[in-house]
Amino acid sequence: MNAHQSVNIVMIEDDEGHARLIEKNIRRAGILNDIRHFTDGTSALEYLFNDKNGPTHNGPALVLLDLNLPDMSGTDILTRIKDSSGPLKRTPVVVLTTTDDSREIQRCYDLGANVYITKPVNYENFAQAIRQLGLFLSVIQVPDLGD
Repeated sequence: MNAHQSVNIVMIEDDEGHARLIEKNIRRAGILNDIRHFTDGTSALEYLFNDKNGPTHNGPALVLLDLNLPDMSGTDILTRIKDSSGPLKRTPVVVLTTTDDSREIQRCYDLGANVYITKPVNYENFAQAIRQLGLFLSVIQVPDLGD
């Protein structure tokens, strides 16, 4: 049994093309963790909070969050995740969106987003953002070399 649980990546993105691009960037950055992809907020929140395999019950996650979803706004999801009394308040959230409106960006940071990336996702920016989060090393599954 490995000492640290591996981080699950939860991607909430309704555009299949963007989702594939993001996944490709994650793999290119050498991150091999599981990626759970959701195309709407309802099923993503269900997984995040209620699924026995989800982060509330099963350890750490990194959330990649699109703001424009078909059923609710990404900021609503961000608010739920970062709720100060909630189980996921320390979960890092990377907001991915097509808008570069400074007010929207500020609002996301105010709500607790850790990183804000505008789409289409540029690989260098993405890799840089993940590294900045300091998650880079904790996210990559390093082979356990023993003593």
